[in-house]
This record gives sequence, structure tokens and C-alpha cells, in this order.
Amino acid sequence: MEPRSSGLQRLVREVAKFGAVGGAGVLVNLGVFNLVRHVSDLPVVRASIIATVVAIAFNYVGFRYWTYRDRDKHGRTKELTLFLLFSAVGLVIENGVLYLATYGFGWDSPLQSNVSKFVGIGIATLFRFWSYRTWVFRSMPARETVASAESILEQESKNAPSTQRVP
Repeated sequence: MEPRSSGLQRLVREVAKFGAVGGAGVLVNLGVFNLVRHVSDLPVVRASIIATVVAIAFNYVGFRYWTYRDRDKHGRTKELTLFLLFSAVGLVIENGVLYLATYGFGWDSPLQSNVSKFVGIGIATLFRFWSYRTWVFRSMPARETVASAESILEQESKNAPSTQRVP
């Protein structure tokens, strides 16, 4: 198997796992959002912020212990700090779309709010995927380098002619 297809397969697996955790996070986000709106008189954006924070906590656990479980685990404080920083940017993106729809366009029915929130989640997800895989859950280059070097050495040993001398 070529290294490129192996890398592509890893990326596809990563996107699938990210999507599974993210999809469950969307359900948590929308569920908490609608629950808070139903049981309280909080304004729509505040209810959305609460839901987003709950989803961020849910997603961290899913990403750390499933999607990116094979990634570098050193520096958890730094990892969590970066995760929260990029999640906060995603929160602003997500809820900025909802704010614009609600207060800019007057789209404040429950259906319109859910559609606006879903669109905001989608835009923020693109940012989160890029930032999490690039900055938060970094791959361990040493393991990949060693594996690559070992495969090159194995290939060379198979192709090299025997140079043993018999005395």
C-alpha cells in the first residue's frame, strides 16, 4: 500500500471520528438549547451559549479519548487551554450567526432559531476541525518518523544483495 493512500485513509478515519463525536455534540447542543429555551425565559443567544458550553465539554471528552486518543498526551494543560481557546472562537462564530439572524434579521421563531444555530454550528465546525487537528491534538511525529524509517530499512534489506563472505 502506498504511503499516500495510507495517509488518506488516516484522514478519512479521522474525519469520520471527528464527525461522529461532532454529530453527537450537535445533538447535545441543540437538545440543551431547546430544553433551556423551553424551561426558562432566557434570551435566545444566552440559551445558545449555555448549550454550546455543555457541547464543548462533551466534545472534549469524545475527541481526547476517542477521535484523537493516539495523539500526543503530554502537556494536557496546554492542550486543554488551546482547546478552550479555539472552542471559544467557535462559540463566537456559532452564536454570532444566531445573534445576526435573531437581532439583525428578526428571525426569532423556534424553527428559525434552530436553523440559524445549526448553520452557525456548521460554520464553526469547519474552524474547529482545522484548529483542533493543527494546534490542539497534535500528532506525534517521533512515532511516525520511526515507523517510516523502519519500513524503509525493511524495504532496503529485502532489496539488498547478500554481501556475506565465507572465509
